[in-house]
Amino acid sequence: MAASSYFLLAVSLALVASQAIASDPSPLQDFCVADKDSPVKVNGFVCKDPMAVNADDFFKAANLDKPRNTMGSKVGSNVTLINVMQLPGLNTLGISLARIDYAPLGENPPHTHPRATEILTVLEGTLYVGFVTSNPNKLFAKTLNKGDVFVFPEGLIHFQFNPDHDKPAVALAGLSSQNPGVITIANAVFGSKPPISDDVLAKAFQVGKDTIDWLQAQFWENNNY
Repeated sequence: MAASSYFLLAVSLALVASQAIASDPSPLQDFCVADKDSPVKVNGFVCKDPMAVNADDFFKAANLDKPRNTMGSKVGSNVTLINVMQLPGLNTLGISLARIDYAPLGENPPHTHPRATEILTVLEGTLYVGFVTSNPNKLFAKTLNKGDVFVFPEGLIHFQFNPDHDKPAVALAGLSSQNPGVITIANAVFGSKPPISDDVLAKAFQVGKDTIDWLQAQFWENNNY
């Protein structure tokens, strides 16, 4: 086999391997309940002794049927996430869940999940939702009504907005990771600790440094994702 063929084979195998490990690993046993008290540090959580596992490790009285308070949120939303930190039985299973409550004109601002695809369904109200592709940044957006479903591909910037002036909205989202993570774009850019240099941001956004300084001085809250 020519050297070029060996190179192409190696590249192909590397690409296949990278796809195989691009999301949460598949479990090698029936379950691996997270032992959050273990001093051992791994990517995820060490398994609890199977003999010590009981039904409560797979259960949480999450009250996801109850409305959440959105009044204290500047962006008008409240996200209740059920991931491996709240439900140890999710460890290694590659899935989590979130309830999102939206005040009238509230939004779940542009953000990404670095480790998960999200599928969202509207339980009550109306939502304008969308995601933006990698460069050249095409927007895919849709208005959803009760019962509609929309998918946000892994790692892409996406958002949800309640356009109704009078009625709240509620959605339920499934995410393809036990710990999907979240990066809220405005918070990350203008609210990082320590702050990104205003020289860098002024150049990136093509505005004056006084505008950047004002934005960095705002309180960038987390709506609990």
